[in-house]
This record gives sequence, structure tokens and C-alpha cells, in this order.
Amino acid sequence: MASGLPPEKPPTRRWAKVLRWCLFSGLVLGVVGVLAVVITVWRFSRDLPSVAELESGYAPPQVTRILARDGTLLANLFTERRTVVPFERVPSHVKHAFLAAEDAHFYQHEGLNYLGMVRALWVNLRAGKVSQGGSTITQQVVKNVLLDSERSYRRKIRETLLAHRLEQHLSKDQILGLYLNHIYLGHGRWGVEEAAVYYFGKHVDELDIAEGALLAGIVASPERFTPRRSEERALERRRYVLGQMRDKGFMTEAVYEAVIDEPVRLAPAVEAESDLAPEIVPHVRKLLRQLAGEDARRGGFTVHTTIDPHLQAAARKALRDNLDDYMRRQKLKPPFTLEKRRLWGDVFTGKPRQHAIYTGRVVAVDDERHTIDVQVGEVLGRVDLRREERYNPQHLKPSEFVGLGAALRVRLLEAPPTEPSDSSAGAAAPPNTESAEQGATPTPQADPVRLRLELAPQGALIAIDVRTRDVVAAVGSYEALMGGLDRTVQARRQPGSSFKPFVYSYALHARRVTPATQFRFERAGPSQRGDDVAEGDEAAAEDVINLRQGVARSDNRVAERVLQEVGAANVVEWARALGIESKLGATPSLALGAYEVTPLEIANAYATLSTGGQVAAPRFVSKVIGPDGEIPLPEPPPARRVISPEVAYLMTSLLESVVKEGTATRAKSLGFPVAGKTGTTNKAKDAWFVGYSTEYAVASWVGFDDALPLGWGEAGAVTALPAWISWMKVAHQGKPATEFPRPPGIVEERIDPATGLLARFDQEDALVELFLDGTAPEQVASLDDPADPEDEPEEHGDGPGDPADPAASEHSDVPAGHLDGPAEHRERPAHRLDDVEPPSDHRGAEPPPPPPPPPPPQDPAWSLPEVTPGDTPLEDEPPPF
Repeated sequence: MASGLPPEKPPTRRWAKVLRWCLFSGLVLGVVGVLAVVITVWRFSRDLPSVAELESGYAPPQVTRILARDGTLLANLFTERRTVVPFERVPSHVKHAFLAAEDAHFYQHEGLNYLGMVRALWVNLRAGKVSQGGSTITQQVVKNVLLDSERSYRRKIRETLLAHRLEQHLSKDQILGLYLNHIYLGHGRWGVEEAAVYYFGKHVDELDIAEGALLAGIVASPERFTPRRSEERALERRRYVLGQMRDKGFMTEAVYEAVIDEPVRLAPAVEAESDLAPEIVPHVRKLLRQLAGEDARRGGFTVHTTIDPHLQAAARKALRDNLDDYMRRQKLKPPFTLEKRRLWGDVFTGKPRQHAIYTGRVVAVDDERHTIDVQVGEVLGRVDLRREERYNPQHLKPSEFVGLGAALRVRLLEAPPTEPSDSSAGAAAPPNTESAEQGATPTPQADPVRLRLELAPQGALIAIDVRTRDVVAAVGSYEALMGGLDRTVQARRQPGSSFKPFVYSYALHARRVTPATQFRFERAGPSQRGDDVAEGDEAAAEDVINLRQGVARSDNRVAERVLQEVGAANVVEWARALGIESKLGATPSLALGAYEVTPLEIANAYATLSTGGQVAAPRFVSKVIGPDGEIPLPEPPPARRVISPEVAYLMTSLLESVVKEGTATRAKSLGFPVAGKTGTTNKAKDAWFVGYSTEYAVASWVGFDDALPLGWGEAGAVTALPAWISWMKVAHQGKPATEFPRPPGIVEERIDPATGLLARFDQEDALVELFLDGTAPEQVASLDDPADPEDEPEEHGDGPGDPADPAASEHSDVPAGHLDGPAEHRERPAHRLDDVEPPSDHRGAEPPPPPPPPPPPQDPAWSLPEVTPGDTPLEDEPPPF
């Protein structure tokens, strides 16, 4: 009998339905998964960097090396300290060490270690963050070269995709080469070459097995495993790497036993570059930007400079010794206890400015912190005495270096605070300090601003090889700081009397004066005679002085008279032709060097005199080698003649008199021919000596950066000349003394010293003088010629210079090369320009134009446009400096 219930389904049919459902669900999940992977790959592939660039060329940031002329390393420039080396230069045992430490199966896999990735994924999931990587060397290259070091799943996915692409585009050797050149190995060193040099003082191809293994062990944690910090940890890591090399078949057991106990021999932990010539770095940077544009920042250049390391060291020592001698003369040595020092001026009051220099007052010292607190007007500042090696070479404690309440000259390195801090108001002095009981109370502020001592002047010395115009030495400060102020090219200062040779050389060129030309003045005191009067030189107050004496004694009156005669505008053009690029004004103060120049340009202009009139641009760099080979340097302006050799030689002869009998007689101690000129500006704010031999032209300058007077007794011959002498002595050591070559257009004549005329044949006090051919006097001095200008007759009716002589025409009454002066004085003896007072304020009109000079030699390269004083209106005198 039937029950009415449906029959039960067989169990097999029910399981089949479940299986179909599972298969369908699996298929759907598979499709979704594939779609998810495809979408993920598509999403993360959209903005992936191209690996094609690595295939075409690898250009990471590298070190740019700046070398002296003999190959000595002067400085390194870099954003990442790296030197790329070819893969072939890396020894096999160094390659095997890195493979054993990081990826022993590198040559077997296709860029990904799946087992390592799964293991790292499991560790990271358990930790809840990315704490372990499973990267192959290929993946590390991708991360370091193409991506950043961000620890995220997004970066890991991108890294995996790029690793696969990289393996398709590059060979295994290329990838390993990228890795070895790019890996970071501690202490700011990237790549195996820089690391080998830093740790072992060797190039990478000189490393042995133990050294290669030690470098490979550093990769895992450069700051932890560096042997500079822990040799024990570095040795432990090296043993692991050597064991891996043995276990992976990269070395035999015998080799392992031979190297496992090798001691670590590190190179001295010093920077390769020195503080010898930081002044050269800005010149190199500027040139590289010109040659390579933005690629200059990536480095990889080797720059050969013209700096001679021996002469550069001599220049640094000469400058420092000279400035130290200045401090001894001015009694600027610790302890500083004076509450007022005349040299520095009054203590400053008011609101100071950043980078400016002031005289402040010491309010506290701290021997434990090595600090000195100085009140500078409304601002409290602090000096760290440990950073003041120049002024504290004996490393005195602050309490031994300075007294409370003493005046101290400082520079603000930071901007002063805009408002006082309430939190520090009424705060007591720090522990272990002494505070001033009297005097200014520090302005309450949270932290004192940083100060630097500025107790003494700075200096500059630059030396140029006159034949090649190579700058062989350039010192622009006492401290030799990278990035510091280079006063050889960055400081424009008044040259004072060292500018006078440009005035005199133009006058010689224009045939307006000769060395025997005489000038008549009223008797004057030292301040009127010149700014570089030699010590004990009373003869400078004579009524009559010739050009050679005026140059030797640096007589300002002679320079002013000559400038008035030839025209300031002419001298401006002349100085520019010789290489002075700074702004010059055609005013009477030009004769006294009132317009600013740099030591480099005036030294190079003097080099033109040494070479017989050839002007050329100074050179700091001789060769540049880039990552792809040597780079041609910009073509300098062609050398050209701007002065005839005869004029250059005659000016040199006059400047030799400065050394032989004038303001620079100290330079006679050198024992070989030199020529030069001292220079001291108003109130001795600048002291110069610029001079040359047959080999080098050198400028030496001393002055305060804020144009403070140098103090009593300071002048070019005292303050700047000693450094010049010291350097010249080193530069010419072992070299024969060489005279300046005399060109054929120079003649010698015996001259009567009283009149400047030709000496009588039997005159015993006659002097031998040099002249340009055709400019020597023709009149012979007679026994009746007065020696005293006050006894001169009013008329001279005899001789070729007599205006009454019918044969005299076109100023024939004054032989060529002699100043003729205004008409009312032309009846006086030849070779003498009588007193014609220049305008007292240097603003009056110039005298009538002189007759045009004779045509120059047939060399158009050195001719200048003739400008008469009336062509250019006089500018106002420059403001006081």
C-alpha cells in the first residue's frame, strides 16, 4: 500500500549537486581572482618607471673630484658619494661574497625568490606590518635605482613587477653590476669602489677575499656592521659571509680555513680631501654648470685645476703668519680684559643685524660649556670658544681667554630675535658660570644667538703664472672654510697707490712723461706726500721730484698731476684694456685708487706688465673629464698685446725702484729682480702689495671686512708686503735669478739730477736713466742751470727748448715725453712741470687736452681709442668708503 510520500533521492545525486555547486563557485572565484590580479597588475603597471633607461645607460649620482695640477685631491663634490666602476674591474671573489651574503641563487632564478617571498609574507602578516623582505638582488636594484625605500605592500607589488621586466631587458652581469655600484655601505659611501677606498684605502680591484667578505657583510645593516663602530660585530658578520661562500660552493674548505682568521686592517679614518684650497670649489662648480648644465649635479667628473699644492700651502702659511704678526703688533692676544679698545671703536648700542660685525661686552663665561656670552646692543649672543682656533690656538678656557665686562668684537651668525622671550625673563645665569656684576644686563631671550669672533682683519693672496696665466695659488681667508668668503674674487676693495701704475703706464704710452720728468711742488707734510712714504724718508718733502722718485716714494701729488695731464677718461680705458673689470670713474680720485677692484683682477693686470704687454684671462681649470670622456673647455679670449714691450719694460723699471729705494725696500731681501707697488687707502682701511717677477704676479691684501681702520703704523709695506715676500721666497727657491728682458726700443742716458736734462760729459753726480727711444731730453744741463727752483731765471733764450727759437714748433720747447704744463710756465727749464694746483675738491674741469700721442707700433691688437679729457664729463667723486 502506497504511503503517498515522494521517493528519496539517491545519495550519489545529492553529492553530485554539491560538487557541481563547488565547481561553479570555484570557477567564479577563480575568474574573480584572475580579474583581481589582472586589475591589480594593470593598476600598478600604469605609472611604473621604465627599465629601458637602465639598458641604455646607468647614470647615478657620483663623486666629482677636484685635483691639483699634480693630481693631489683638493675636494670632492657629491650628492651621493659614489664612483661607478665597470663590472669587469670587480674581482670574482668580491662578486661571490655579495652573492653568498644576499642572493646565492641569483644566476638561477628569473628575478624572484618565491619561497623567500612567501616566508616574508607570513612573517609580515603575523607582525601586522612589513618587517621582513624576501628580496633578490634584482629586486634590490629595482628598489634602490627605480623606486624608493618605502616599506609598504604597494611598493612591494611594484618592485615584483619591475623585477620581472628588468630580467627581460638586462643580463645577469648587468644587473649585478648595477647592484655593486649602487648599494649603500655606510658612512655616506655608495658602491663598492667608494667603500673600498674608505675602509681599506684600496681600489675595489685590489681587495682580497677577507676584505670583500667584510664589505658584503655590511649590506644587511650598514650602521650596525660597519667596522668603524664595532669590529667585533663586523668580524662576526664576515665569518657568516665566508661560511656562506664555502657552503654555496664559491670557495674550497682550504681557502676558507686560510682566510677565516685574517685580521681587519682598516685605513685611517680621515677624509681624503683637505682644507688646502676650498677657494677653488666655486670656480669648478661654475664651470661645470656651464659645461654640463643640470647634469653637473649628478657628478662623475674629474676636474684638473691649475693650483700647485706646494705653492698653495705656502700661500696659506704666508697669509696666516702675516695676520698673526698683525695681531702681535696690535697686541690682540688673550686675555682680553680692556673695557674699551680704540682699534675696535665704541661698544655697539641698538638693534644689530645678522652677519654684521659689532663690538659687544662680555657678560658671562662658562668653562664647562666653553662659551662666552656677549651683549651686542639689544641682543645677547654666545661664542663657542672651541670653534675659534685662530684666536685661541692655546685652547684657553673662556675665563682665561676673556674678562667679564671686556669689549669683544663679534659677528652675528643668526638673525636676532624679533621679540624677547618672557620665559627667560629674570632667569639666573647658567650653572658654573660667572656673570658681570656691572655693565649691561642681557636682554631676556630664550637662547642667545650664535656669534663668531672677529678680532683681527682678514687677508687674501693670489698668485698667477705670468706666462700661462694659470692661478697657481689662491687664498681668500685665514680659516680655509668650504663655502666661506673668497676675498681673492669676492671682495672688492680700494687699491690705493697700487692703482698708480695704470696712471703712469698710460702717461708713458702717451709720451707725456719720462722717468726723468720733474715736478715742482710747494713743501708739504707727509699726509700730502703720499700714503706709502718710506720710513724716515724726509727727502719726499723736496720742492722738485722726478717721476721715478714719485713712483718709488708713492707720492700722491705726482700721481694727481700726471692724471690731470693725461686725462682720467684715458686712464679708465687703459686700465680696462689691462684687465680691470670693476667699475671705474673718470674722476681725479682715480689717481689715488679710490675705486674698488678684486685681488685677482689687479694681479692679472700686473702680469700684463711682466709679460711685456700681453693681456690674457686668468685660468683656474686645465682639464675636465666627464663620465663619457674629456670635455672641451670654453675657448678663452685670445691673448693680445695692449702695451708695447718698451712701455711695459719702462713701467717695470719704475716699479723696481719701489723695491730698490722706495716703500718696499724689504723685498730686496729676496735677492732676485722683482717689481711692485704698495697701496694704503685712507685711514689704512686697506693694505696692499701687488708685484711680480719674471715668473709670477702676486697680489697681497689685508683689511677688515667692514672696512675698519687697521690701526696705528699699518700700511701696505708693513701689513701686506711680508706675506708677498714670504710666498715669493718659496716660489723661487732653487731657481736662478732672472732679469726682466729689455726690449730694443729702450735707450740709456746720463741725466743731471738737478734739472732732468742731459748730464755734462764731466758731471760726477750724473744718473743713468732709461727712456723710450725718441723721448730722451736733448738739452744738456749747463753749469749755470739753477739747482733751486726759486733761483730760476724767468726766461731762457738758448737751447732747443726756447720758445723764442724760430725752429721751435709743435711744443718743441718741451722735448717729447715731458709735461709741458700751462703756457705761463713753459719758459721754465725742460723736464719740469711747475706747480699747477689741481681743484681742491677733485670736481673741477680738467685742463685742455694734451696733444695726441705718437702713433703706436704697427700692431692693431694693442691700440686703444684715444680719449681726451674733454670727451667725457667728470663724474662726481665716489662716496667715502
